[in-house]
Amino acid sequence: MSSGPVLYDVAGPEEKRRERLISFVLGGVLLAAAATVAVLLVRNGAFNDRWLVLVDVPMNFAGYETRHVWLAVARGLGNTLLAAVIALPLAALLAVLLVSLRSSPIAPVRWLVTGMIEVFRGLPVVLVMFFGILVLPGATQLFAVVFGLVLYNAAVFAEILRAGITALPKGQTEAAESLGMGPFLTYRDVQLPQAVRMMLPSLIAQGVVLVKDSSLGYIVGYAELLRSVSRVADALTNAEYLLPLLTVGAAVYITLNISLSRVAVWVQRRSSFARRAPARVPGAPPLP
Repeated sequence: MSSGPVLYDVAGPEEKRRERLISFVLGGVLLAAAATVAVLLVRNGAFNDRWLVLVDVPMNFAGYETRHVWLAVARGLGNTLLAAVIALPLAALLAVLLVSLRSSPIAPVRWLVTGMIEVFRGLPVVLVMFFGILVLPGATQLFAVVFGLVLYNAAVFAEILRAGITALPKGQTEAAESLGMGPFLTYRDVQLPQAVRMMLPSLIAQGVVLVKDSSLGYIVGYAELLRSVSRVADALTNAEYLLPLLTVGAAVYITLNISLSRVAVWVQRRSSFARRAPARVPGAPPLP
């Protein structure tokens, strides 16, 4: 059996030269665009001494003194991670409950859960946060942020899991039923675990979105990363410091989300390797 390309022909010398030429042209265009942006930023003074605010600016902010803004950034990042760490497992558990009830044999339950999922998916996250802080008595800013993140992302997680369950071959369900497994055992032991593994990339992507959506807590007064950076800029009373401070915030968000994505990819590869590894019989000699 041939191991070469099947759906297309191998590129000849002329086609390869054309591809290299196109690559060089596109690369030159991108470099020219990047150089143009850099020149415009330099002309507008984007790289002047405003960046010293990140290393040496005496200030009194939020009750403590510091010669740089990194302590405020660290506190904001800690609040962001706190909201995400609380909301992510709660959203996952609620999603499993919703997708389980959506397959209930009781029609009114299915209709109610389907309506709830559609409503939560359709509402903006920040609006749900406002509901949490305005409607629920004694709700704090942290509670409002977690409330909005959990309800919205639980609905999205539930739809992702439902898509994974729907995509499973029907033969697996039929095989489980032929072994005497009831609907609950079939769902718990066959459908749900495979749906989670199948849809893991989408679940990971939505988890990253949850972390980024925690920045919406800024609107309800939660001192997450973006609000902490903005408060530093307000304390300095100079608008030109906003660019380096927002750049720091963006860099922290990018680093955090890339790290989460890499960890999730590693977990996915480990689980794939574990599934591919052959089972070993106790007492058998080690595999070569």
